[in-house]
Amino acid sequence: MSFVLEEIASQPRCWERAAELADGVDGLPARGERVAVVGCGTSLFVAQAYAALREAAGAGESDAFPASEFPHGRRYDRVVAICRSGTTTEVLDLLRRTDLPTTALIGDPRTPIMDLAGSRVVLDFADERSVVQTRFATTALALLRAHLGALPADLIEQCRAAVEAPLPEGAVERGQFTFLGTGWTNGIANEAALKVREAAGAWTESYPAMEYRHGPISVTDEHSLTWFFGTPPEGLPEQVAAAGALVEASGADAMADLVRAQRLAVALAEAKGLDPDRPRNLTRSIILS
Repeated sequence: MSFVLEEIASQPRCWERAAELADGVDGLPARGERVAVVGCGTSLFVAQAYAALREAAGAGESDAFPASEFPHGRRYDRVVAICRSGTTTEVLDLLRRTDLPTTALIGDPRTPIMDLAGSRVVLDFADERSVVQTRFATTALALLRAHLGALPADLIEQCRAAVEAPLPEGAVERGQFTFLGTGWTNGIANEAALKVREAAGAWTESYPAMEYRHGPISVTDEHSLTWFFGTPPEGLPEQVAAAGALVEASGADAMADLVRAQRLAVALAEAKGLDPDRPRNLTRSIILS
């Protein structure tokens, strides 16, 4: 078994621990604060999901940015940086440059980010060997959702079920994959597409679900899988199916459903003879000279 698959399977206990920690963590945004959440790659998509959840919960204005695109002229009460490695150049550069209060969610406490962030939330129990992020990202989101009071009571059980549930029949034989979300699940859709692209080198796309009719559906055919996170817009699954695609819409919480998409990424890689533990052209952290 690849170690990324082992890390995927460990997510229920990581989420459970994160939920237990949430009330005692210092430095997470207070209700009413205007917050910017930043990251790179997977961490950016977690930032997108959290920002949308936080604003929808009425906890305060929340924006998400790639660390390299942070608008330094805009004022926030706090910047939250999500960075598994603690060494990503763009995140460290942002923390050095900003004079705003900062909080970093990190996996490895033996890294430079510890000296740069004003507050640190260390999730070392969810850190990974993998290049491809799975459990650290979802554990960070579990912590943030729990801190908002927005963690469903049955989410851990949904996650356990997702670790064991069958993948959509025929999914591994498809050649084109589109992931669709609404609201906070847009970040989840973006992350699912990235996982399949990273691990399996597959053709993946992601969009807000209602945008799919505005052009992207043109690529849909009998080689496609279209995966909805959350409740699909009325009539869209039927339209996608009529175009020939395999449609997946489990109705589960999007975070739990992401676990199945992670497993699909590994299955696709293995079917193509690729090693999901050693994806092409990628390293665990981007460190620029």
